[in-house]
Formats: sequence, structure tokens, C-alpha cells
Amino acid sequence: MTILIRGGTVVNADRAFRADVLCVGDKIAAVGENLEAPGGATIVDAGGQYVMPGGIDPHTHMQLPFMGTVTADDFFTGTAAGLAGGTTTIIDFVIPDPKQSLLEAFHTWRGWAEKSAGDYTFHVAVTWWDQSVHEEMGVLVREHGVNSFKHFMAYKNAIMADDETLVKSFRRSLELGAIPTVHAENGELVYQLQQELLQKGIRGAEAHPLSRPPEVEAEAANRAIAIANVLGTPVYIVHVSCAESLEAITRARAKGQRVYGEALAGHLVIDDSVYRHPDPDFTRGHVMSPPFRSRHHQQALWQGLQGGNLHTTATDHCTFCAEQKAAGKDDFTRIPNGCGGVEERMAVIWDAGVNAGLLTPSEFVRVTSTNAAQIFNMYPRKGLVAAGADADIVVWDPNGSRTISAATQFAKGGFNVFEGRSVRGIPSHTVAAGKLVFERGELRAERGAGRYVPRPAFTATTA
Repeated sequence: MTILIRGGTVVNADRAFRADVLCVGDKIAAVGENLEAPGGATIVDAGGQYVMPGGIDPHTHMQLPFMGTVTADDFFTGTAAGLAGGTTTIIDFVIPDPKQSLLEAFHTWRGWAEKSAGDYTFHVAVTWWDQSVHEEMGVLVREHGVNSFKHFMAYKNAIMADDETLVKSFRRSLELGAIPTVHAENGELVYQLQQELLQKGIRGAEAHPLSRPPEVEAEAANRAIAIANVLGTPVYIVHVSCAESLEAITRARAKGQRVYGEALAGHLVIDDSVYRHPDPDFTRGHVMSPPFRSRHHQQALWQGLQGGNLHTTATDHCTFCAEQKAAGKDDFTRIPNGCGGVEERMAVIWDAGVNAGLLTPSEFVRVTSTNAAQIFNMYPRKGLVAAGADADIVVWDPNGSRTISAATQFAKGGFNVFEGRSVRGIPSHTVAAGKLVFERGELRAERGAGRYVPRPAFTATTA
């Protein structure tokens, strides 16, 4: 397929300029003024609009088996919803059970993901440790293009990594030229607080944020950063939700440590008042970890994005319907953790960030696409509008608007944490791998069209 995007303003992380963009097959063939359209080319009129790299969501959970159920969005519906919102690539998570082979789990997730409509790649979680994990991490890096490993410091008695596992896995990641990532919450402290709340008879979703206060997250973030510092490895902190964790990242970076931080779209605009809503389905629908915080934490996160101490924006897209969430109606610890957002992330961040003067368009591109591509070694294939890059492009209408609702979303689950929010600045067209997959509200996602994206190690290794 040949597509000519004509008359728009190309926005990359470093600059914006007027240019046409010619896509031939799955690559960008040319970027320049007054490009000629080959015969049979599809013409996209981008007049008055921005032409930007397709979004990269570095934190999603499609088809995830979790807390006794499986997420409502599988790899097709979830990536299709992403395309509708301008996100053309996701980084999902392979999460082995304790004692399960990392390679076995990886191949299971690869099979599930073959139905994806957009491009995908994987972080692989290290949930336990022995010599086989050490060896399989090497195989994943060398043979399967995995260059990031996830560590849950939360979820005691399930997938939580203890300090021994963190140290050994961080050290192995450094040997392999891979980057460790962490879910920073003190799992032991969370567990003890949960038990105390249950004993006091506080059993509804309102207890969820009480069991995971900012200090619980900050302690784990500080610990992960300290371990990484001693070992000399970079570290990426997922879903930073509070000022205290950001302060830990900022201190470390000021000393020259390579620490990267991720903010979720939800944490940037939703506050903890959602847990005081009278409708229990509503409060359970907002249960995710870390929880939504008070407003001063949102201000801190925006400052982190502006100041360069938070680098990426994600969603932790992990959808469950009301019936699934109701499993915890009498015990908040049994509510499946997770919310959606892959479809709304870019519009929400544009509206709350660019429209509010907090981000420039180029900074928006940086935190929604380019930084993720660079941190996880997909750049310049991803995260850039330039000749030779993948033809993953979103044409962005800064004056277009919509009101977000579960009734009109493409994602599954029947709930939307951004319900009723009006946004100005939306995708008019999405091009993925050179195909026009979304055009002014019409989604043309194709099951199985998404490609696995291998990500090479950051350093050559024979380990």
C-alpha cells in the first residue's frame, strides 16, 4: 500500500516542520515538501493537522491471567483500541508463574499475541530465581529480542520478587545489556496493611488506597534505585504515581545515575476521590496498583514530565468487567487490579498537557513515543517520522474533540476511568505498518496484522 500524507506539520521529538510524508509498503519512503503521489496512492489530507510518530505504550497487559480471571481485552481487541487512539506499538508483559520456565511463558504469550492488530513486543517478568532463570534470560536476549526484565516488588505470595531475586536479576541484566524494570511497592507492607484493614471491617474498595499509601511506593522505589546504583545497572520505574517516588528518581538522576520513570495517563488526571464514590461498581472499577492519588501528586508528575525526570507515559491497560471486579465485593484484596486507557492515553495527555501549556507538541511526542523507543532500543525504527522508519504514523487534529465514554470505546470491559471527560486534540487518521487502520472514527483493524518487534541488547554480549 502507498500512502501520501499531504499538507501537515511533521512533529518529531526534536523539531516540527511542514512536510509531506510518503509511505511505501511498511516504511516511510520520503519526508519533504511537495512530494509527488505515485499512481494509485491513497491521499490523506493533513492540512491544519500534525503528523507524528505513532504512539508507543510501554506498559500494557492484554489477555493477562490475573487474580483468578483473565483481562477482558485480548491482544486483538486491545491493540485495535490502541490504533483508534493513535498508539501503534505496545510493550506487554510475559509474567511466568513462580517456578515456571521463562521461555515457556514467553512462547505462550507469543502465541496469544499472534492475533494483534498493531505491533507488539515484550518485557519478561522475573518472578523467581535459580540457575535456569539465569540461563533463560540469556536466551531471551540473544535469540528472541528481549532487552527488558520486569520485577514486581508487590503481590506477596504470588509474583513478588524478593531482594535476592532483584540483586541477581539486575546483575544478570547488566551482563546481558538489558534493562531491569520494577513495579515499586513494598509487598510485605502492603500485605500487612491489607490484613489490618480487613480486621477493622474496612472491606470495600475504599480500603485499597489506604493499603498502598505513597510511602509504600517510595520505599520500594528507593530500594530498587539503591540496588541498581550498587550494581551499576540502569533501572526503569513503572507507573510512578507519587511525589515521593519522583523525588527518589530526581535525586538519583542528579547524581548521574541512569534511572528512568514512567507516568500513567490515569495518574496524571484522576485523583483519589474516585474511591469515595457511592457506587461500589464505580469504586471497584478504579482499583489498580498503585492507586490513584491526591491532586498534589498529579502536579508533581506533570513537573516530572516537564523537567525530564519522568520519561514515558503509559496506561497499564488491564481491563476487567464489573462482574470480574465484583469478585472482591466483600474483600477488596480480591478485586482484580487494573484499568484501561490504551485508547485514550494520547488524547488525554494532549488535552491536559499541550492544551494546558504544560507540554509542547514535540515534548508530547517525546513522552508518548520517542523516549520509549529510545529507552527500549527500538529507535529509529519506531518513535520517528523520517525516511526508513516504520510507517507508524498518527495524523493529529488539534481542534478535533470528543467526549470519552465506555459506550463508544473500542476497548472491552464496559468501563472507562476517563468517563465523561471531554478532550480537544484527537487522531483523525492512524497508519500502522503502512496501512490506513483508522480514519475519522472508522476502525479498520486487522486481526493478525501486528508484528513482533525484537529489541536488541544495548551492548554486545556473549554472556
